[in-house]
Amino acid sequence: MESGAVVSLEKEGQEGASYTYWVRKITEDAAPLPVPRKLSPEDVPLNQSQSQSTTLGSAWNRAGTWEEKSLNNWATPRIKELLVSLGSLQFSFGRAEVEEVTKCVGDAFMVIVRNKKRVGYTYELTIKVKGEWIIQGEKRFVGGHIDIPEFSFGEIDDLQMEVRLSEVRDMLHQDKTQICNDFKLFLQPVREKLLQFEQELRER
Repeated sequence: MESGAVVSLEKEGQEGASYTYWVRKITEDAAPLPVPRKLSPEDVPLNQSQSQSTTLGSAWNRAGTWEEKSLNNWATPRIKELLVSLGSLQFSFGRAEVEEVTKCVGDAFMVIVRNKKRVGYTYELTIKVKGEWIIQGEKRFVGGHIDIPEFSFGEIDDLQMEVRLSEVRDMLHQDKTQICNDFKLFLQPVREKLLQFEQELRER
């Protein structure tokens, strides 16, 4: 029989009825099976390319069903950069500035659900501040820390902060209170910087 010939077989059913089916006999001389190959951009239909270009997320998630991506490598340094750029604030009897962000702990992420992007974050901050005041006719240099408890995306309006002073052991209580209140004036500019961070996060 020739290579790749078609053979007709007849088979008896249980009740004597017969039916015919066809098989292709594969021999060593038969034509080889097709070899898979990688598609080139030219092989992809135009409409398929256009639909993929509007799909969010990774190449493996073209359906846009669910994908979560960490943005910490960008978010944590960016928060620190924005807060350090605050500059100095002037008060009635002194001035102060942000020295560094000593604690910036949390997570920022992007989630794609049903081909829609959502972003979010949760962070805790500690900001080191320093300043100088005229107290009882003398210039005093005072440092401290501003602690911002856990806050999340969309909660900037409810931002709270706590102030811890350092090197004020020989200072009157009323002077300590005044300096603490002055440090709390950083709340609004800090809030504005974090709102800027949220906007940049949305645009990623």
